[in-house]
Amino acid sequence: VRFMESGGGLVQPGRSLRLSCAASGFTVSRYDMSWYRQAPGKEREWVATIFSIGDSTTYARSVKGRFTISRDNPKNTVYLQMNNLKPEDTAVYYCMRPSYVTIDSWGKGTLVTVSS
Repeated sequence: VRFMESGGGLVQPGRSLRLSCAASGFTVSRYDMSWYRQAPGKEREWVATIFSIGDSTTYARSVKGRFTISRDNPKNTVYLQMNNLKPEDTAVYYCMRPSYVTIDSWGKGTLVTVSS
């Protein structure tokens, strides 16, 4: 099982980014999938989840209404659309199967820096 996150970068506050997570070794459509992030000097925190049944979603309060998690099953990829970015969104972003967080290895993540 591997996760390859991409799409991060330096953006100004209020702008948007779309992160991608290309998964291998399993089929993303069969699992709940989540995005997490770790800001400098802080612990990793959960950001969003898309559930395997019905593709329902849930978000951390800090990103609700600004971020959207989705997946492309043929591409075996999970996305995180981030709008109206704020400086406090600055972090390394990771994807993971939440039910396997103690089993799967984390990817390298992708760095998002929000700054003017």
